[in-house]
Amino acid sequence: MAQILVYIKKLHAFAGLKLYVNLIGMTVISLLEGVGVFLLAPMLGLIGLFDMNTAGVPFVNLLADPLKGLPEGLKLAVVLGVFIVLLIGQARLQRSQTNLNLEIQQGFIRHLRLEIYQALLQSKWSFFLRKRRSDFNHIMTSELNRVSQGTYLSLRLLTTLLFMLVQVGFALWLSAKLTAFVVVCGIALAVYSRRFIQKSKIIGDQTTKLSQMYTAGITDHFNGIKDIKSNMMEELHLNWFRALCNLMEQNFVRFARLQSTSQYYYKIASIILIAMFVFVAFEVFRVQAEQLVLIVIVFSRLWPKFSMLQSSWEQIAQTIPAFNSLIALQKDCEADKELELHEFGSGERSLSIKDGIECRGIYYRYDRNHSGYALKDIDLRIQANTMTAIVGKSGAGKSTLIDILIGLIQPERGEVLVDGSLLAGDTAFSLRRSASYVSQDPFLFHASIRENLSIAAPDASEEQMWEALRFSASDAFIKKLPDGLDTVLGDRGVRLSGGERQRIVLARAILRKPSILVLDEATSALDSENESRIQEALEKLKGRMTIIVIAHRLSTIRNADQVIVLEHGRIIQNGGFHQLSTEAEGMFGKLLAYQKGVKV
Repeated sequence: MAQILVYIKKLHAFAGLKLYVNLIGMTVISLLEGVGVFLLAPMLGLIGLFDMNTAGVPFVNLLADPLKGLPEGLKLAVVLGVFIVLLIGQARLQRSQTNLNLEIQQGFIRHLRLEIYQALLQSKWSFFLRKRRSDFNHIMTSELNRVSQGTYLSLRLLTTLLFMLVQVGFALWLSAKLTAFVVVCGIALAVYSRRFIQKSKIIGDQTTKLSQMYTAGITDHFNGIKDIKSNMMEELHLNWFRALCNLMEQNFVRFARLQSTSQYYYKIASIILIAMFVFVAFEVFRVQAEQLVLIVIVFSRLWPKFSMLQSSWEQIAQTIPAFNSLIALQKDCEADKELELHEFGSGERSLSIKDGIECRGIYYRYDRNHSGYALKDIDLRIQANTMTAIVGKSGAGKSTLIDILIGLIQPERGEVLVDGSLLAGDTAFSLRRSASYVSQDPFLFHASIRENLSIAAPDASEEQMWEALRFSASDAFIKKLPDGLDTVLGDRGVRLSGGERQRIVLARAILRKPSILVLDEATSALDSENESRIQEALEKLKGRMTIIVIAHRLSTIRNADQVIVLEHGRIIQNGGFHQLSTEAEGMFGKLLAYQKGVKV
């Protein structure tokens, strides 16, 4: 249970004094409840309501004289009044303690959500290259909910233990031998029930795996829903989903059966224990009748707590894999941490490139245990405020080179210099604050166009938004939309065409007023007319910002100041567009030849 201890320490750090107030409240509630039940029977016997010797009952003799001094007609009313006051006080305190318990629990879950999300945001880009996005969704939803349940169960378990300690204390006062007999029986049953807890943990491991498969599966399926529909693969995916749902159902049923079995054994043990209890009380320990009545009352409330304790342990054991998942994720995030909280910022310490970016002997591979390099011996220089194009076949290393140039990943060997300074630490963060990146798979949030633009520049005016939209050749079609800038785009911008999405994302990038503009196949979905308009706009930006373009359509880079040709992670050609186009035997010349429509 070391995993739970980790989160108990986190809970202690989060709740502070509230946690101790909560625990004290639990203890007082148990004490009041125990006192009320403990005193009722002997006090009724004291006033003569029924025959009961109260001489050996603790505390009751202290109340004898005050009660004897009362008129006969008031004794019962006073006794019941005291009992009512005690239990109402206990109930009011329990209500306050329940609210405080809930406040601590929900606040702690909020704290965990923020802690995990912040840890993810602070991690390096290379960390995300090794992980599945669906695993993050799974941990932030299913596993976090299970940790929430485990935390709540731990608090409830603690409440149960406090209640049991108070009740056992009263019982020990009445009859130490008889109480010890019952407690030993309870401990023996708990030891026997450890096998149920072990099985609960195994089922919990299966629950985590199945939940992970479920989240990953539905994420992949709905991301590829167009392919599924267009290729009539509905039945295949439905069969997969049906089989997974059956496994999840069986997993839940196994745990429910495990709990019902353990409770069944507890009930059998209770029946046997009651019989043994009565026999031992009369025949072995010769317990007085009044003491036996009180002990029965106490243990009638105590024994169900043993059953609740077992059930709670089983449920906590079932959630342990979720605790493990959160702990493992946080360790991974800490190992790949690149940002501190104070380094989050919208535009502070941005970098204006005056000289240029230079790569010296760059080597990079995604898996350092694998011999294949994505980039090998890269030497290049990008002059500030010029346009550089990176071309090559798929898998040549173009996007990897971009990631290194803007500081998202660090080379295994070699160095990147910006204006003569090593691209690392604060320099890398400053460069990224100064760069706008437009990917070949444009991403838009399920929000309005205005909100999607505001994400890049929260202080941008509507006039500045329209200026950026004109630059990206998207102002005309947006003006035709029913709600203009307030049009909601749907999930990932699904209500727009691919070209329209690319243009809005390009406008968002320009709205940041970057020093570096990186276009990764950012015009691939555009028609010739809009591509030509964006080419003209990019030409106007030359001299004002550094532009880096990855392009398969070579017509988009006709005006590039420098063209870098990659193949198998190496630079095989470097020069101007027209210079390389005249080298018919070179890779660039061959690529041009494949694209018949390109005019040199």
